[in-house]
Amino acid sequence: AADAKAGRALAAKCQVCHGLDGIAKIPIAPHLAGESEIYLQSQLKAFRSGKREHEMMTVVAKDLSDQEIADLAAWYASIAISVTMPK
Repeated sequence: AADAKAGRALAAKCQVCHGLDGIAKIPIAPHLAGESEIYLQSQLKAFRSGKREHEMMTVVAKDLSDQEIADLAAWYASIAISVTMPK
């Protein structure tokens, strides 16, 4: 089972680009807050395997275990986001 609390600790190395809160801190990084666990896991596994490539993400993901990927995905998926529509 995924552990969001463990994922939060792991997210410390993700926070420069994606933010600990899942809100991207740089223009080229996507927001991760509230994203689907399944999607996040599949993307991290794709970076880890080399199926998907990105200069930073390939390096970050290469040493992540399946459990660490699940924990990170659980953390970012657990962050509640809200939307305010423009008037």
